[in-house]
Amino acid sequence: MPRRSATMLAATLLLIGLLCASVLMKVPFTEMSPGPTYNTLGVQDKTGTPVITITGRETYPTTGHLNMTTVQVTGANYQPSLVSAIVGWMRGDVLVVPHDNVYPKGQTDQEAQQQNAEEFASSEDSAKTAALKQLDIPVTTEIIVSSVVSGGPSEGKLHAGDQIVAVDGVAITSRGQVAEQVMKHKPGETAVFTVVPHAKAGPTPNPADEVQVPITTAKAPDEDRAIVGITPGVDHVYPFKIDIGLQDVGGPSAGLMFALGIVDKLTPTDLTGGKFVAGTGTIDDDGAVGPIGGIQMKLIAARDKGAEYFFTPADNCAEATQGTPSGLTLVKVDNLAGAVKALDSIRSGDRAALPACTK
Repeated sequence: MPRRSATMLAATLLLIGLLCASVLMKVPFTEMSPGPTYNTLGVQDKTGTPVITITGRETYPTTGHLNMTTVQVTGANYQPSLVSAIVGWMRGDVLVVPHDNVYPKGQTDQEAQQQNAEEFASSEDSAKTAALKQLDIPVTTEIIVSSVVSGGPSEGKLHAGDQIVAVDGVAITSRGQVAEQVMKHKPGETAVFTVVPHAKAGPTPNPADEVQVPITTAKAPDEDRAIVGITPGVDHVYPFKIDIGLQDVGGPSAGLMFALGIVDKLTPTDLTGGKFVAGTGTIDDDGAVGPIGGIQMKLIAARDKGAEYFFTPADNCAEATQGTPSGLTLVKVDNLAGAVKALDSIRSGDRAALPACTK
């Protein structure tokens, strides 16, 4: 075989080998793409039940959209091929990011789903609390046993959901007080918890349901202090029932839009004025809005669904302005009160009054 032909054949075979290797080679990246959006003022597509249901309080008709947005993410165990990752980088509707940016090293699919479910439940609770505070509707709190350490001093004595009324006769009004009271003891001494068992706890617990539970403290593994092996938590008590019924959605980023949906349903004024508003953002109990991941994919999802305005957490504005779909107006949001004020401007058609995202 002539040398030139042999060289071309070898080069061709090498190229084929490299192409095959690139198809088979897995790379440590995760792919994000636009996910479904849900109108918090509307109903779920699959079941036809309202996304937000309020009972025990007068509600008002709403129009328009306040859509929460989502991102579809490949699973913790999935790794794309090199070719797939390159194609994703070249596309405008796929975001390819390092795997560990989304899933902490070693996290399984099951662990990721559990974390997302917990974050979603927490965001629901904060959305309810922030919405009622925005409307000056009283929200009370109670301190509960959030979890019990397996094999710890409290196992079998205290249970998740028990309401902590007092420790050693001192009324408990914050999580920090529980540890403060316990640490007044030396390891091996007894701390007496006054609790209302989970099955009987509620907005107005009956003092007759309170029980005294003595716990022999143990020494903390890391230092010489007393512990009882529980994690205290805060449970909010609302004057009426608010149910958020979305399925197969996780993470904390829907908090802002849930809160707005609740405020709209409890407000005589139709906040959107029939406009299509979408958005994202975490929310805390006081209404502060925080940043989220995958903002560009959420912008695409919102615009594809028909949104005209997108409520954007202030800390996501710089990234969001780099790829805003045509026809979508970004509205910078710092807190729930600001979002409600922005809806007033949208409803009245005063675009100039909207806080703009800047690079």
